Parts: sequence; structure tokens; C-alpha cells
Amino acid sequence: MRLDKFLKVSRLIKRRTLAKEVADQGRITINGTVAKASSILKEGDELAIQFGTKVVTVKVESLKETAKKEEANNLYSVVKEERVTAE
Repeated sequence: MRLDKFLKVSRLIKRRTLAKEVADQGRITINGTVAKASSILKEGDELAIQFGTKVVTVKVESLKETAKKEEANNLYSVVKEERVTAE
């Protein structure tokens, strides 16, 4: 599944176009490698997403084309959240 679609379905990012913009800015990594919106995700991959001053690292648990709001949290598990200081 494409990265931008997973971010939308899992509700980590609300809109697919916004997920594409964030990926194009180089603020998302998959297993330590900078990712594009079209990058293909597999179960078990680790995503690090930078939201402003916060970096959230999540592990992909399952991939679904669609998910209800209640099911969205089951698609990933949060590994860690950390604040990033501006340098």
C-alpha cells in the first residue's frame, strides 16, 4: 500500500494530499530511509513522522484499503514520541 494512502486510512494524517505534501518535504522516513508519498509499505515497517517539533515513530501492524474510525488505531502501534528542539 502507498504511504500517503496508509497515513489517510490510519488517520495519522487527515487528508491524502496533506500526507503527500509532508512526504515531499522529507519529514517521513520508513525504516530510517526518507520516503516519498508513493513508497510502498509492508507490515512491520517503522515510520517516523515529523509534526512540527514532535517526531512520532509508529510500527505498521496491518494494511487495509479502508478502515472505520474505531479500527484505525489497530493499523499501527506507537513506538515512541519525542520532542525535537530547533537548532
